[in-house]
Amino acid sequence: MKYLAAALLLVLALLQYRLWFSDGGMREVSELRAEIAAQRKENESLRERNRTLAAEVQDLKKGTVAIEERARTDLGMIGKGETFYQVVKGSSAGEGVSEDASEDDDAASAPP
Repeated sequence: MKYLAAALLLVLALLQYRLWFSDGGMREVSELRAEIAAQRKENESLRERNRTLAAEVQDLKKGTVAIEERARTDLGMIGKGETFYQVVKGSSAGEGVSEDASEDDDAASAPP
């Protein structure tokens, strides 16, 4: 009876080892579950991206507003009757004009 109990205990230990540590065991199952969760998350973000792109394609096919917006932002086009103004920020060299220089300019431009 002792030998039978010892043999059964040994078999149980071997089966537990295979269950927890071998290929296809619980460790691999938990790793695969984590990979599946990550893949599902990525798939959901890609589905959302596809929905956005499909809506943009529909808008480009049916509407002129999206085409006009693309032409303005990507190609720099303007519509008929519109005036394009480009605002350029002042450079640091032009900002340091002194008062004396502006007075000299006023005196030079004054009529004699």
